[in-house]
Amino acid sequence: MTARSDATPSSSAEPYSPQLRTALVLTGTGTAGAYHAGVLRALHEAGVKLDVAAGRGIGVVGALFAAIDGTQRLWDEKGFWRSGGLHGFYRWRFVARVMMWAVGASAAIVAVPILVMAAGLVVFPIDFMLRMVGAGGASGLLGAYVSVAQAAFAPSAFPTWLPRLVLLVLVGAAAIAGVSAWLHSGRRSRGAMWWRLVPAPLSAATAVTHLWRVLWDLQRGAAQLKQPPPGELARRYAETLADNLGQPGFRELVIVAHDLDARRDLVFAMVAENRRRDLIRRPSAEAAEVRRAEVVDLTGVGRDYLADAVAASLAVPIATDPHAIRFAPDAYWRGETHRLCDRPSSLARLFDELVDLNVQQILVVSAAPESVGPHALTVPPLDGRGRLGEYVQSSEAAVLRDATRLIAARALRVFIIRPSHNPVGPFDFDGGYDDRSERRQPLDELMSRGYEDAYQQFIEPVVGASGESVGSGRRVAPL
Repeated sequence: MTARSDATPSSSAEPYSPQLRTALVLTGTGTAGAYHAGVLRALHEAGVKLDVAAGRGIGVVGALFAAIDGTQRLWDEKGFWRSGGLHGFYRWRFVARVMMWAVGASAAIVAVPILVMAAGLVVFPIDFMLRMVGAGGASGLLGAYVSVAQAAFAPSAFPTWLPRLVLLVLVGAAAIAGVSAWLHSGRRSRGAMWWRLVPAPLSAATAVTHLWRVLWDLQRGAAQLKQPPPGELARRYAETLADNLGQPGFRELVIVAHDLDARRDLVFAMVAENRRRDLIRRPSAEAAEVRRAEVVDLTGVGRDYLADAVAASLAVPIATDPHAIRFAPDAYWRGETHRLCDRPSSLARLFDELVDLNVQQILVVSAAPESVGPHALTVPPLDGRGRLGEYVQSSEAAVLRDATRLIAARALRVFIIRPSHNPVGPFDFDGGYDDRSERRQPLDELMSRGYEDAYQQFIEPVVGASGESVGSGRRVAPL
């Protein structure tokens, strides 16, 4: 195994060979997709041969475009990571924002009497100082303050309408949350009713919508057609890929998502005809039955689940609501509705599936940097999305390390492209603040970092050292 995390190739590393069956694995959450886009641009430019495009989390976005030779739509001017609307990805849900505003408004209302009292701490000292210097005091200001305070604390003022106003704000927010919970109620759930008013704080809907819009722009070309629903668009995508597998630029596709109800990872795959049996076939009947429960072949009728697989991959555990998928009555799960989401640890499952598909080389791309040792601490974020992103990025770095160690004993070559430092958190779609350089780093710069890392960590030291000539070898200016 060759685990690449820096730019210096190991002398004992297995060499890269374009003759071997190679898979690209994109792993990460949120803004990691911008880093993936930079790496994909470098690989596309260098002409690196890839046979399988695989992904989990936001890596599914890059895998979808890579599978149909459309990676340019990730980084061009109208591409996924350059068009507007990224700031709306994984934003606070409407109900969460209403509740926060209600709490803030209630606190502000309650603070009004305190502010009136605090004003006396300014008025009385001013009057005292003016009297000390012989200016006669501030009797007018003092009198006005006393009049305002008496009027404010009269029985018909603050003591009467302030608690009513606070109650009105809180009840209004609770009513909005209740209506939203009722409209979005799906399967029957357990627990106290008031927990229905506390949904997942973030929403992945904008990211899913944006993905299908860019994919539709790629598929429709110059034709002015109305965008179909995600389900129909996903079926068209699956048909296009199935009809062109084996053609230059088209690659097999493997996606992994986690089923909360089945308590297992589900694999959605579209592979060449001669490998389709490898998805399900196993030595024993019991093992084959397990595969039927976990694997969806996107080549056949399973293509109807592609839209669900994408939405599930973009659903962050706990932070967003899981995506509900309804299986067909004749499927293994007999018409049940399951809740699916991403799981960082499913990277290991993705590796296992690629091994079963006879992949001999894996190129892993992750935006989560590995700790370089002591004296590298950064200032932790205080905002909600920042704290969540910090945990996600840390766990993904640990998962990548563990997953590569698990397959160390297999006859598999693994190359890793990752940044040595990444101040952009998974949910920092407006960019992240870099403490080391005391400046803000936008997503465009993260994309450029992926481009540079691909050359420095893989294309030049690994592909170049193999003695193979790939692509034109012409490198353009960084993004």
